[in-house]
Amino acid sequence: MASGGLADRTAATPAGAVWTKTCLTLKRELGDATFGSWLGHAALRERSDHEVCLVAATGVARDWIRRHAWRRIGELWAQNDPEGRALDLKSRMEFEAAGAPEPVIAEVTLTAAPVLTIHHGAAPAAAAEPATAPSAGSRAPRPGAGLQERFTFDTFVPGPANEFAFAVARRVGCWADGHFNPVLFHGPYGFGKTHLLNALGWEAQKNCPDKKVVYLTAERFTQTFVKAVQDRQTAAFKDELRDADLLLIDDVHFVAGKTSTQEELFHTLIALVQDGRRVVMTADRPPHELSDLEPRLRSHLQAGLVCGIEPADRDLRQGILERKLDMLARQGGFPATVRPEVLQFLADRFSDSVRELEGALNTLVARVGAELTHLSLDEAQSILRPHLSAPERKVTVDHIQKAVAEHYGLTQADLLSERRARAVARPRQAAMWIAKQITTRSLPDIGRRFGGRDHTTVLHAVRRIEALKADDPVLARDLDLLLRKLRG
Repeated sequence: MASGGLADRTAATPAGAVWTKTCLTLKRELGDATFGSWLGHAALRERSDHEVCLVAATGVARDWIRRHAWRRIGELWAQNDPEGRALDLKSRMEFEAAGAPEPVIAEVTLTAAPVLTIHHGAAPAAAAEPATAPSAGSRAPRPGAGLQERFTFDTFVPGPANEFAFAVARRVGCWADGHFNPVLFHGPYGFGKTHLLNALGWEAQKNCPDKKVVYLTAERFTQTFVKAVQDRQTAAFKDELRDADLLLIDDVHFVAGKTSTQEELFHTLIALVQDGRRVVMTADRPPHELSDLEPRLRSHLQAGLVCGIEPADRDLRQGILERKLDMLARQGGFPATVRPEVLQFLADRFSDSVRELEGALNTLVARVGAELTHLSLDEAQSILRPHLSAPERKVTVDHIQKAVAEHYGLTQADLLSERRARAVARPRQAAMWIAKQITTRSLPDIGRRFGGRDHTTVLHAVRRIEALKADDPVLARDLDLLLRKLRG
């Protein structure tokens, strides 16, 4: 992948060979699907004898690499390259536009985030920074580590499932007076809890830069506390936390069963609340279901304001996709347009987690870039097939027919029959539509499994349901319920 200048230096290890070794390890660690989506289309380019650049296929792929793999790439590159060459990271568009190496505007040091990250007046970056690989002696955390820059209120899409939690987060982020302290957001994985907590932190910093905001995951809290005990620095640890004007703890359920850590968290919570400081936490369940949590801590969480976040409905998922697509398009410099059936497939297929929903769109953009505008539904399904969860790949047309028939009070034989009464025809069309969404069967194959019908009948059914569900909330609700049931 490196050009001839490096390869011709017989005394040096070719950069391409270094990158090949690095990729072998990355592929094992990330898995084939993840590696192929984000790094499979990256290329190594030479800039000089002492500098090479990893060129990602798109700006989105570059950003993913920077966030999730760049530190590890730097480590592996340093291990495998005896020449000590510097490795830079750019998108293909950036590299081709540069012509010559660009000056480093802001260095990103990709080492681990500090154990305790205190935010005092920082603001989210407006644009992605150029990345450089970490040097062996560089260990300073990058500015703004901890709170994630992409998680702000501007990038959060409110809807019926999260509107109460969203309103509460906005109010706390504005330092509004209130009697609810602590606040707990709860909901299953991927429902937006971490997004709200980060957005709240950024907003609080922006509104009152002189106040001290501390953000920690519960895991980081535990690690820091254990280290403080080992180093006999518990007093400093307590002072650091209890001096916070706003303490944010993500995934508090992680401390369940850890007696000493729960004890410390309980006393920290009490000290802050009694002093009029704010505390906001997230958990995967409401407090009364956190049975392994220390009773006093659980009781104080219940005494505050408990905000549940429900699964995103179809409209909200569609809104999230549109907002995400607009952001990716602006970053990548391509039109924010995609075929409606592709967007609808994503909204219907990835209904259990916003993270999975956004990840599916990220994958499509990383693989096809500006060609997303012309991507067909079949092509999108083909690209995303390795990312579909195993339970969903096991759903068969037979399972779909049985679930639909039960839901509408019919028999499976009714769906396969020639009956054209609306009470049978509409559920049959719904079953065909679902089969197209969550199986890999072709239209002719689906038709054969519905009493030997041809592919044009299935295509008509799919288009008919697409047209109807946009204006028929009852049908849309039925489809959403059936999809969730079939996915377990």
